[in-house]
Amino acid sequence: MDNKNNKKEKKTALTNAEKQKRYRERQKSKGKQELRGYLTPEARECYQLISEQTGWSDSIILSNAVRLTYAAYKNGQIGLLNNWLTKNEL
Repeated sequence: MDNKNNKKEKKTALTNAEKQKRYRERQKSKGKQELRGYLTPEARECYQLISEQTGWSDSIILSNAVRLTYAAYKNGQIGLLNNWLTKNEL
């Protein structure tokens, strides 16, 4: 009888894939969207410096990068920003 009760009390452990799926679903329900991409060596260097100096997570760095790029665009400064990045080889 104890053996039957133990089986009922034991919960099946979630696999990593199931945990990741649940995490992604929770993030989506919070209105967040996952973005993926590959960084150039220049961008990776910038990312490492920002991460070290701010302690921000990947998500915060990406969110702020998109918001800052949008702000530059809306204020007519996107050309200036691109020229600065090119001039400074970033």
